[in-house]
Amino acid sequence: MRSIDQLKKLTPFYVAHRGSGDNWTEHTALAYGRSLEAGAHAIEVSVNRTRDGVFVCQHDSNLKRLTGTDAEIEQLTWNEVSQFSNDAREWLGPAADLVPISRLDEVLDAFAGDNVIFLEDKTGKHTSDLLDIMDAYPDAAKHFVWKQWAAGRQVTQASERGYTTWGYFTSEIHERIDELSEHFDMIGIHHSAPDEIVRLAVETGIPVIVWEVHRRSLRDHLATLGVQGMMCSNIPYVMSQKPRATKDSYSSGLRAAGDLPWSVDNGWSHQPTLSEKDASVTLDKDEIQSYGMGSLSPVASTTYVVSLKIQWPDAVPDGSAAAGIAFCLESDAPYRIGVPSETSGYHALLRANGSLELILRSAGEDNGTSLGVRSTSPPVAGQGITLVVRVSPTDVRVSRDADLSSEVSANDTAHRGGYIALCKNYPTSEPAAFSEILIE
Repeated sequence: MRSIDQLKKLTPFYVAHRGSGDNWTEHTALAYGRSLEAGAHAIEVSVNRTRDGVFVCQHDSNLKRLTGTDAEIEQLTWNEVSQFSNDAREWLGPAADLVPISRLDEVLDAFAGDNVIFLEDKTGKHTSDLLDIMDAYPDAAKHFVWKQWAAGRQVTQASERGYTTWGYFTSEIHERIDELSEHFDMIGIHHSAPDEIVRLAVETGIPVIVWEVHRRSLRDHLATLGVQGMMCSNIPYVMSQKPRATKDSYSSGLRAAGDLPWSVDNGWSHQPTLSEKDASVTLDKDEIQSYGMGSLSPVASTTYVVSLKIQWPDAVPDGSAAAGIAFCLESDAPYRIGVPSETSGYHALLRANGSLELILRSAGEDNGTSLGVRSTSPPVAGQGITLVVRVSPTDVRVSRDADLSSEVSANDTAHRGGYIALCKNYPTSEPAAFSEILIE
């Protein structure tokens, strides 16, 4: 059993954002349960209410994003809503289950007695009714945190009933942090806020929770700013320090915990395509992309080999366009070739003209410094090509199809971080597929 008082003694403490939506279908009983089993210290639950008064666990007031049906929850009865299932396959992978929409009462019956729950009425219209539901549970004030937008007025009713309150600040009210924070027991800042805003919130002396935390690098940075609470979308990964595997799990049809596209703020459309059938992941968007392989990171050894297969299944792009792998990255911060990154490391590229190149790059640089180039035969559409990266304490090497005559090497020790990422360095639509990723 965990109480709010116990939660506040932890630094950091972890709240499963939407039930850890990077790992399980968000805001479902399944997600809440799995995130708690994975070690989350609390769960975050958002609700909307049906026309006939049933609270359901959904972040959006409209069912479109998660069910494909454009319908407002408040205009439907529970019987109508219950006919739909949440579909997060675009984000989690094609093998993700369709999960029934969860009723709040069933979720609270299952979890309220032994866990801390951050609970929000997303419309802000049903404060008294939701508080009445909370009041019905034993020791409610020890387990429920009233969650709301910091400029909303509902906090007074929640405080009067003895509940701990958390007010979150969106960008349009950052300038009111000093004014509004005094109404809350904890305050929240979005992870995209500038550091100076996070520091301003921390300086209030009120515990700060940042949402949503997807990466270890963000967790570590927030800790240096004095943030106590991590409202985390990637609980199994962010709460750990070790790699979860030594080879990819694409054949499962599910994105592994820690594997993430470079952008998590621009919607599910940035997720590359996972193929259970081909046991591959394909970077197929009309932009420069990367896919961090946190599930395999950090590599702890100082001497190891990373191998992977690259294929352009439809057409090879033009010119110097390339795909490859970034390795020895100092953190899991997004790393895109040609776009300044917060982390340093190396990347090995196979270009459309057949050139194999090894590049050193420091944080903040666009393209880095070439450490060597080797001409090989140009790739052919549909042909799988294996890259082999070798790392030792004294050098880094890359070869094609294990052919050492194609090897590019450098006696360079600038970076030995343990993170890796898959990369596509061109903004056109020719997809690049990756498979058979193995660390030995």
